Amino acid sequence: MDIRRRSWITGPGGLGAIGGLILFTLHGLAGAPASSPPVPSPAPSGTVEAEATYRVFLPLVLRSICAPIPGVTYEVFPVINPVSFNVADNPDYNLLLLGYVPVNEYKGLVDYDGDFDPNAPQLRFLFGDHRIPVILNTYKSNGWDWERHQRLPPPPGWPPVSVVGFAVSPGEILYLPDSGYRIGADFQAHVLYADENQITLKYTAEDSTVWGYTVYITNLCVEPSLLALYRQWNAWGRSRLPALRGGQPLGRARGTQIDVGIRDNNVFMDPRSRKDWWRR
Repeated sequence: MDIRRRSWITGPGGLGAIGGLILFTLHGLAGAPASSPPVPSPAPSGTVEAEATYRVFLPLVLRSICAPIPGVTYEVFPVINPVSFNVADNPDYNLLLLGYVPVNEYKGLVDYDGDFDPNAPQLRFLFGDHRIPVILNTYKSNGWDWERHQRLPPPPGWPPVSVVGFAVSPGEILYLPDSGYRIGADFQAHVLYADENQITLKYTAEDSTVWGYTVYITNLCVEPSLLALYRQWNAWGRSRLPALRGGQPLGRARGTQIDVGIRDNNVFMDPRSRKDWWRR
């Protein structure tokens, strides 16, 4: 584990064909009378009505980026001490609720002194090619006023960066970062929280961020069946939650950047740290 912890807790590729289809659709609509059609009901992926307009087509593009991942299945696994509160309203679970702000820091891996955990999650396994990705942006997470339930400015001090924006291709499949930990059987992490834009992964079986590693990923489309499974068991009291194996697909990049943060025992760490998260 990194000795630089502090005691404070706080807590956007293959779209060429799609672009061409959009241009074709717009050309076909040239000269058509302006109108404000009603928002359509969701249609099966790839289905376009003959009378479709430009407004209707863009959500279909998004649905193709966020398409289900073929062949995946997911399971649930028991949770230790499931919480009873609404985790969507808790910034320890919901990173987008907590929020983060841009900081002008080095956009590359950095070297820190100190110990490291050989079993820590390795972030290169987020990507199918196991690359060290280009860092597009650096951020620092906000603080949190628990009494007023609102954001505070980012706390001073270490780490200088707590959330990093990695370059990705829209629709790129993302995977659970591999670690040396198991929550039971061959599962490595629970899905502690998920919505349409983010996922929170916990590398211990407790329903809490207090102990162990918590990895946050935002700006992604969580795999639809995984999201549905999470919502089902969350509504049923969280006695079990979806559990993932190392390298198991968890969703697709929504655009050209995903944002990633990581906590160790509830303390935000620097995702750029080579010795901790990029050793292999």
